[in-house]
This record gives sequence, structure tokens and C-alpha cells, in this order.
Amino acid sequence: MNLYSIETGNFKLDGGAMFGVVPKSIWHKLNPPDANNMCNWAMRCLLVEHGNRLVLIDNGIGNKQDAKFMGYYYLNGDDKLTNSLNKRGFTEDDITDVFLTHLHFDHCGGSIKWNNNRDGYETAFKNATYWSNEAHWDWATKPNAREKASFLKENILPIQESGQLKFLKKGDSLFDGFNIHFVSGHTESMMLPIIDYKDRKIAYCADLLPSAGHIPLAYVMAYDTRPLLTLEEKGVFLKDAIDKNYALFFEHDAYNECGLLEATEKGARLKSTLRLDEL
Repeated sequence: MNLYSIETGNFKLDGGAMFGVVPKSIWHKLNPPDANNMCNWAMRCLLVEHGNRLVLIDNGIGNKQDAKFMGYYYLNGDDKLTNSLNKRGFTEDDITDVFLTHLHFDHCGGSIKWNNNRDGYETAFKNATYWSNEAHWDWATKPNAREKASFLKENILPIQESGQLKFLKKGDSLFDGFNIHFVSGHTESMMLPIIDYKDRKIAYCADLLPSAGHIPLAYVMAYDTRPLLTLEEKGVFLKDAIDKNYALFFEHDAYNECGLLEATEKGARLKSTLRLDEL
């Protein structure tokens, strides 16, 4: 098995929203804001090469939204999904599986692209199976008012219309050594891959732990729909991560790809950071 970090560019979100009840006097040291209180975040994906399968976990914001929409999020950086795949020696057509942790636009926007005539949409990965789960799909296609702006129908419905969509359930694995941890504090039934790799487990943290700065238990995003549930889920996850020596893969950390944890008197804390290719 080979794992590749796939950068799709950065975007900006409000620092206060990203750190919830944590005051700016603390979080500004973790991710310095600009003059508008906006912090820079990655949209980092993971590519898993296993036998004849090439699995892409999440795919960034995509490029089909209009300039007004993109302007809200201050996209920056030179990395694009297609270019990052090409640098690893792959194209979109090589992808056999697209695993979607959840369907917020910054995680699944690259799933769908304009067709050649720009009068409709098509899947960006024509040879791939797209994986979600029934509970989250139902949640995303019948969105609540709080999350509606994050669930864009043009990112989601064409996947099902293509016939490429399949659902996973609790207890399923994509293949041997690719297990799935379900959490519902951020959004209903978000799926976190936990992958056996080089005698350790790599945990793709998605939005349970967006960055290394979110490791302390109370550091929960204001975007989470059920923050108290996130606290419970983080507690379980962090304990497992320490007990089983997970390497954490951060999707949104603009500065750190991976991290290792240690137990302290204050709870789980970051022990060290490293790149995926250093594992």
C-alpha cells in the first residue's frame, strides 16, 4: 500500500468560528488571523494506492462555483486537485474509488465538474465508485437551515444521478486494512478512515480534528451541529489514538500534515508533527 498527500489549495474561514468557545487571545497563536479575522486552512486529501485500487479521500472545493461564492472563502495557493494527482503520476481517470467523509462543499466540491458545454454537470472521476452512507446522504439532501449553505446540491445530486454512488454502513470496511469510524457531532454520520500502514494506523481526521490546534478537548468548531456530542466523540477518538499510536492526518491544517499524540495531565496533546512521507 502507498499513501500520498494530495493538496487542493487553501481557503480562509473565520477564526472564531473555527475555534468555537476558545478565545482569540489563545487561538490566534495557533493559526494567526488576517485583518478580517480570517485564518488560512488547507483542503488536503489523501490518496490510497492498494493493489489495483486507487482511493481518493475527499476532493476539496472544486472549481465550478462562481466568483462571488469563491470570493467568500479567499482561495489561495498554487495547488489544484488535478495538478496534485498529476505530480503523483495519476489522473482523474485512474481513480477507482472516491471516499467522501461528508458532503460539505470543501470536502466534496471536486466530485463534480462542468460538462464540456458548461450547460450541465458530470462526475470528475468517471471510472470511480463514490462512497457515502445512507444516514449522511439523507441529512445532506434534506438539509437543515444551519447547514444548508454547506450542502450544495450541484456537488451532491449528480453523484447519484450518475449511477456511481454506493453506501457504506457501520462495521463495513472499504477493503482489508481500511476501516471506518463514524462520528456525528460535526454533522450526521461523518466517516473517518483509519488505515493500516507501515505497522501503524493512519487516521484521516476530517472535521473531528481539523488541525493540530484542535486537539485539546474543548477546541470544538462553532460549525459543529452537536458540539457536546463532538466532545464525547473526541474523547473516545483521542484515547484510541494514544492507546493505538495513531498517526493523525490533518485535512485542514495549513502548516502540518500529520501529528502524533501523547497523554498529559491536561489530556491528549500534540507530541510532534511530521509529513506523511516521514512515517
